[in-house]
Amino acid sequence: MAHSNPELIEALRETAERLQQGARYEWGHMGRCNCGHLVQTLTAMSDVEIVRSIDYQMNEWTEHAREYCTGGGAKIDDLFLTLQRLGFGHNDIINLEYLSDRRVLRRVGREQALRHNDREDVCIYMNTMADMLEEETSPV
Repeated sequence: MAHSNPELIEALRETAERLQQGARYEWGHMGRCNCGHLVQTLTAMSDVEIVRSIDYQMNEWTEHAREYCTGGGAKIDDLFLTLQRLGFGHNDIINLEYLSDRRVLRRVGREQALRHNDREDVCIYMNTMADMLEEETSPV
């Protein structure tokens, strides 16, 4: 799971709140999907700016996360570096896109799996992840 970082924790919560308040959500759109919304929060870029910044070259965050290599020169590398700087790695990107981190899912404790393209489930996942990261930084 991502490394605990107060800025990342806040960004996850802020993103979930924005989604709960009705922000435009579309799982199949690079700027409006699960990762796209987190990137919006972290960079203050709009959904359109995110897609434009990568020259419309990708359809999915996981596509690049699986092949990512630092220093490749692709425009999306800057966005990945922003996430990485906050402790959010490539596997975290894939897990967020598909709501698939088993630790988060165990913590949620739902009978059925979370749906990766459902706004409510995305919010549950992000808030749960933020809680878990925050607990890592709290003194016992």
